[in-house]
Amino acid sequence: MTDTLSHAPTSSTSARIVTEIPGPRSKEMHERRVKTVSAGVAATFPIYAASAHDAVIEDVDGNRFIDFTGGIGVMTVGHTNDTVVQAVADQASKVTHTLFAVAGYEPYIEVCELLAKHTPGNFAKKSVLVNSGAEAVENAVKIARKHTGRTEVAVLHHGYHGRTNLTSAMNYNMHPYGTGFGPLAGSVHHAPNSSPFHDGLSGAEAAERTITFLEKRVGASQIACLVVEPIQGEGGFIVPAEGYLQALVDWCHANGIVYVSDEVQSGMARTGAYFASEHFGIEPDLVTSAKGIGGGMPIAAVTGRAEIMDASHPGGLGGTFGGNPVSCAAVVAVFSEVDKRGLLNEAKRVEQTLKPALLGLQAKYPVIADVRGMGAMLAIEFMDPTTGKPAPEVAKAVQTHALHAGVLILTAGTFGNVLRFLPPVVITDDQLLEAVAVMDDALASL
Repeated sequence: MTDTLSHAPTSSTSARIVTEIPGPRSKEMHERRVKTVSAGVAATFPIYAASAHDAVIEDVDGNRFIDFTGGIGVMTVGHTNDTVVQAVADQASKVTHTLFAVAGYEPYIEVCELLAKHTPGNFAKKSVLVNSGAEAVENAVKIARKHTGRTEVAVLHHGYHGRTNLTSAMNYNMHPYGTGFGPLAGSVHHAPNSSPFHDGLSGAEAAERTITFLEKRVGASQIACLVVEPIQGEGGFIVPAEGYLQALVDWCHANGIVYVSDEVQSGMARTGAYFASEHFGIEPDLVTSAKGIGGGMPIAAVTGRAEIMDASHPGGLGGTFGGNPVSCAAVVAVFSEVDKRGLLNEAKRVEQTLKPALLGLQAKYPVIADVRGMGAMLAIEFMDPTTGKPAPEVAKAVQTHALHAGVLILTAGTFGNVLRFLPPVVITDDQLLEAVAVMDDALASL
């Protein structure tokens, strides 16, 4: 990205398309990719990034895009955040790796202290640091099984938890995450979730349905943990009905089940709270975090009640790169930025600007069936207004139109009929409204 873009106020940056999409250099790079990169790695957009700052990505051909993907929720504090970049550079000049289990270092401890402070619950907490969201979820299950002595794992319909063998089995969508990779891990049970727009149930009614299913299908005494995304990510940014999550937490505690809040996508200031569980007034036993906590560096964590986290024997948790010192330095910087720059309020500002604009589109286009989400985690769902069936073709068409107009948007939902918006919370109101105008043009062209 040019010096002008990198140092100018973000309010002056907007989409700029100067070549066809993909441009010649992106095409050249893609040809190189096809020769050496596994076909199993998806290519959502036919562009290749050269640089990025705050909410704008510039590709190798000089095209600028307003980023509504945020690296799938990673870039909460913005691309190349100055504080994060400096913290990474400073740490990289001191220690890049020792393995924390061999020779410890302060940044790992600092991250665990920050997580203990900011995750929900006023009780003693401990953490283990790992590399990815899927690894965090898998470790949460291990810890819960060790603590309870039980084997069974409960999850909810439309949930997503990762691409390892165990987490693929925990996903609602088997395709594409588990297709042909079996046999997958067993002892995983999928129960109905709460989806107010689709099921019309109150929180109490939805919780009764979930609990009844698990008690009859599995048996509460057999379940080690219930793993729940407070706002479902890949499932389409589904926000549960009021009281639903608290009822599940109460049931878990009454039956010796560890309640795990999967906050990989919804955590770290994304929704206007440090963790989305706070919006629902719940105190999970364990919280998994990743994505946004690292500001672009790979790191994840399991944080929870000290007595549960200490269930493992020494050596049972960890890994070579878990809690790498450079990544830990980035996490400390991210927490600092959220606090000093008031980024919780910035996430709320994104909602206050973007959600009314999306509701305006819904009033204009009947194909938009629902607008939902919290903070800078919002979505619109498309359904055929005549048949009431999902309309993934509309979501794809809007995504494609937006790409060629300089806006990057991801699809989501079990049926692919949802557009999800995960912009950096430092995105400006002008950029938000510019992106909405592009979607308006796309829908009008349909």
